[in-house]
Amino acid sequence: MPWLPDPAAKASAAFDCQSCGACCAYSADWPRFSTEEDAELDRIPEALVAADQSGMRCEGGRCSALRGEVGKGTACAVYEVRPHVCRACMPGGDDCLMARAAYGLALKLPISPQVGVEERSA
Repeated sequence: MPWLPDPAAKASAAFDCQSCGACCAYSADWPRFSTEEDAELDRIPEALVAADQSGMRCEGGRCSALRGEVGKGTACAVYEVRPHVCRACMPGGDDCLMARAAYGLALKLPISPQVGVEERSA
């Protein structure tokens, strides 16, 4: 039986969030709060929360918690307590690809010569 890699794992590896960050800089409407409990929201530093308390503070479309340069190297200053909508954005998913397109970043997975090749044991 041929060995096939997990598609989600492939997308996650190919669309490395720490070398992208496009989703965090795409729209001020994205880093919104929706299903978070009050206790979860209390863990986000007040300086990073929008004045109307609807989501993360943004400068233009860029979330104020985003550190680094989009497409080069990024990190989230509140990764462990980030909003649910941020957790839902999956590498290679529709939202990810839309944000990457807006920044002119690659939209397709690289072709691997190993896909579909049987795993051989020694």
